[in-house]
Amino acid sequence: MLPTEHRLRRREDFATAVRRGRRAGRPLLVVHLRSGATDPHAPGESAPSTRAGFVVSKAVGGAVVRNKVKRRLRHLMRHRVALLPTGSLVVVRALPGAGDADHEQLARDLDAALQRLLGGGAR
Repeated sequence: MLPTEHRLRRREDFATAVRRGRRAGRPLLVVHLRSGATDPHAPGESAPSTRAGFVVSKAVGGAVVRNKVKRRLRHLMRHRVALLPTGSLVVVRALPGAGDADHEQLARDLDAALQRLLGGGAR
């Protein structure tokens, strides 16, 4: 599971990542990345941690399918948080096909989107 300190929880943080961040789309998901964003809510002078949030709408499927997709995405993101710049905000939005996709397909699309956002992929 993705540790609590790496999860996006506030509506403002989701909005910041989506509106001010870069976006990379894949067939199963869209990833929004706001690199090195500072957290005005963080106490003290500590460096903010990279945080990720997930959006899985009813278009993906019923409640069981949506929760399964969220669990898979959280698990995949757990290993990829360390690759992102410190203080980044990431929002992963699942598209309708994600409900039928297996773990490997989601991992492939997530990796491709993150690679593109981090400057390693061609447009």
